[in-house]
Amino acid sequence: MKKSVLTALSLMFYTLDVSAQTPCGAAIDKVIEPLMAQWQVPGIAVAISVNGKPQFCNYGVASKESRQPVSEQTLFEIGSLSKTFTATLASYAQGAGKLHFADPARRYLPELKGSAFDQVTLLNLATHTAGTPLFVPDAVTDTPALMAWYKAWQPPATPGSTRVYSNLGIGMLGMITGHALDTSFTAAIEQQMLPALGLRHSYVNVPPQAMQDYAQGYNKTNQPVRVTPGPLDAESYGLKSSSADLIRYLEINMGQHLKDGAWRKAVDNTHVGYVQAGEFTQALMWEYYPLPVDEKTLLAGNDSARLMKGVPARAVATPQAPAAAWYNKTGSTNGFSTYAVFIPSQQTALILLANKWFPNDARVKAAWEILHASPGQ
Repeated sequence: MKKSVLTALSLMFYTLDVSAQTPCGAAIDKVIEPLMAQWQVPGIAVAISVNGKPQFCNYGVASKESRQPVSEQTLFEIGSLSKTFTATLASYAQGAGKLHFADPARRYLPELKGSAFDQVTLLNLATHTAGTPLFVPDAVTDTPALMAWYKAWQPPATPGSTRVYSNLGIGMLGMITGHALDTSFTAAIEQQMLPALGLRHSYVNVPPQAMQDYAQGYNKTNQPVRVTPGPLDAESYGLKSSSADLIRYLEINMGQHLKDGAWRKAVDNTHVGYVQAGEFTQALMWEYYPLPVDEKTLLAGNDSARLMKGVPARAVATPQAPAAAWYNKTGSTNGFSTYAVFIPSQQTALILLANKWFPNDARVKAAWEILHASPGQ
């Protein structure tokens, strides 16, 4: 009989002996080294936390030119994992009474009065159910052009009826949240949220003193690239972070480090599921799958082709966080790949960071294999 996820995770606890002198070995090498070879990835950082004890497994180089090795302090562009930070900041603002997810978006952007955003709520923006497309149009290069685009936009379906992955949706939520907190979005993230969570090596704008840690990204043709600034980049895909900071972030999402207070509540509230969308439930940017879950289901739910097409959305009758679930989020820029997993009921989390883009399914498979490694491998 095939082992359940819970059984497999108990095996994982045995394999990843946190007391071992060499925490990363053959079981993880067998996953990462072929992955790097297949996709020609220069460097990968893996961090795994079990019961509050993180381990760091580093492979390759942060730059093919400098040959600087990857470490847990190497900064990677985390792409759309940034969206979970935006959602957490918005959750914090709601807890402070600065905004309310049930409100229409145009309440906070008066220039959009009379537009489709009279009917789009902040919760729609936070759950990819507004209907806005994934990418900011090429012609939109500044805030006035962005607001004109929003004003003219018409939803292809009733808001709330379809889950369509969207930078324009979460980007608007980030804009609104910054205004609600009487600052810019970037300032709210860098000066309020990151310090409050104890993330001391994460940035929207990497400062000069940290540039030596910023990995060089590589695109599909192995050309060096880094993210290009543009409208809504900070809000939807703009964070740069390390495996050390991100495994702490996932530990916080499992109830560790922050024991109470406004930020604890803000993080916890992002786990509440609001929309059933295909294989998973959409929380506030996090996606979750109730346990037990199999690899096939995770691959289907993280299929990048479906990001563009969208899937029917069904509102959850009683929004709540599940008792036991696999939470995940992918992230990409043209030169970087990210996959984050946390399982609160098992106090287990994994972050995978790479300085080259490669497909979501390869990331999911790698994480699945690492988290289901058997003793003796």
